[in-house]
Amino acid sequence: MKTAVIIGAGPAGLTAAYELLVHTDIHPIILEKDSIVGGLSRTVNFDGNRMDIGGHRFFTKSREVQELWDSIMPKASAPALDDRLLGRTPDLDPAGRDPETEDIVFLNRQRVSRILYLHKFFDYPVSLNPTTIRNLRLFRMTSMGLSYLHACFHKRPEKTLEDFMVNRFGEKLYQTFFEGYTEKVWGKSPKNLSADWGSQRIKGISIGAVLKDFFQRALHLQQKKVETSLIERFSYPKYGPGEFYECLRDEVLGLGGEIRMNADTIGFTGGEDKNITAVLYRDGKGKTQKVKADYVLSSMAVKDLAAALPEGWLDEKDKETAQTLPYRDFMTAGLLVDRLELQNHTHHRTLNNIVPDCWIYIQEPEVKIGRLQIFNNWSPYMVKDSLHTVWIGLEYFCQEGDDLWSMKDEDFLRFAEQELVKIHVLRKGAVKEGHVVHMKKAYPAYYGSYKDFPRLQQSLDTISNLYCIGRNGQHRYNNMDHSMLTAIRAVELIQNQSTDKSSLWNVNTESDYQEIKEEDRNSEK
Repeated sequence: MKTAVIIGAGPAGLTAAYELLVHTDIHPIILEKDSIVGGLSRTVNFDGNRMDIGGHRFFTKSREVQELWDSIMPKASAPALDDRLLGRTPDLDPAGRDPETEDIVFLNRQRVSRILYLHKFFDYPVSLNPTTIRNLRLFRMTSMGLSYLHACFHKRPEKTLEDFMVNRFGEKLYQTFFEGYTEKVWGKSPKNLSADWGSQRIKGISIGAVLKDFFQRALHLQQKKVETSLIERFSYPKYGPGEFYECLRDEVLGLGGEIRMNADTIGFTGGEDKNITAVLYRDGKGKTQKVKADYVLSSMAVKDLAAALPEGWLDEKDKETAQTLPYRDFMTAGLLVDRLELQNHTHHRTLNNIVPDCWIYIQEPEVKIGRLQIFNNWSPYMVKDSLHTVWIGLEYFCQEGDDLWSMKDEDFLRFAEQELVKIHVLRKGAVKEGHVVHMKKAYPAYYGSYKDFPRLQQSLDTISNLYCIGRNGQHRYNNMDHSMLTAIRAVELIQNQSTDKSSLWNVNTESDYQEIKEEDRNSEK
């Protein structure tokens, strides 16, 4: 029996193992350096209050990914706790499970996210509505409109992320809502970032898309296609995304797959033909172990992958590119409070009338916080006492070793609380307790040596039995479904014995790639 060694037990790695078990007779062995599965999509449990690291909606345009989700976790047949108490009626599946009595279940949740800027709320994505007009005032709105019209007729060559955004939103709107926040996320001006980030994350969102969405809603027209960032509802596991990946882990183990935890990949063996024969890893006791490999599917950071390859497999230029690939690290402060100072002036009803947002983008320039999650609104079951407390997550973008990253947990929690007091989200002394989570290499970045990544990619593809999958495996800012789709494509390549790995790298490169691909496949059958 052939063996596939899979590096990483995140969305891509677990999906790859599952697909191999279901569709092939290849035996998968997952090597996971941590003690928990899920990767960046894990759920952290702090005394019964659960943290979603980054916020992970289960929404996809990929039929294959949706079918995988449905096969692992059933949908809700009855309202969740907050829906039940408030008399809300989400879409339900009669064949599903009641979340009040069953744990393994997808909830159907309302997507609400806004921007906090000038101590006022704006829709995200930016919408043309009375609130926006009132908050920005007529002069700013007129200026933005004229700027957008100018951008329509004077397109920039899209060399940088700034060019990409200005072409779609106009310079004034870009400066108001995108420039400062983007720099907060990446630590660099959009002038110094590749336009690739925009093409992968913003995709079809533009003033035109916003206008179309606005009028379709206003006129009650059916929307045939909806851009990912504009969707109104999504699925979400009762106890956060990590619960889904724990279920997927159990499926993999139940089907005969292996998962070795606390297994840190440190090297590879192979011949001059650039074919990997074995993977070396350091186990939880610090001992070096070796496992035979007919195929290797890697979701480890490209930087670390390149450093672990046999000498001579990459030339000096590619090794330098890999070694200097940039990343942004990530910190989340979970704070338990009795209430928020923010007022709910929306039409959305919530328990204790807290603001209805799943997450809020913090565009206030006087604070470093990038985004605020309200876990009560993701799922009431994420909070130990959702009827009397509010459990929030403050997200900070940083670099390993910088001032934020190096703070002691108690100092960081105090700093986070002070930031929310400064922008009137909390009152002083509101925090009951808190928890800090550090995530290394959370965001592959698009500057520096990234410009040479295509050359490195081509070199990696010459390693015949190596398949790069997932966010860090491809150094691409993928969502969960994109990461899982790369794993599905990798297994297809193995099944078909194909040496053309372009389908791996084509995931998440086009605005409507998934719909196009699905239509193409259906027409070919």
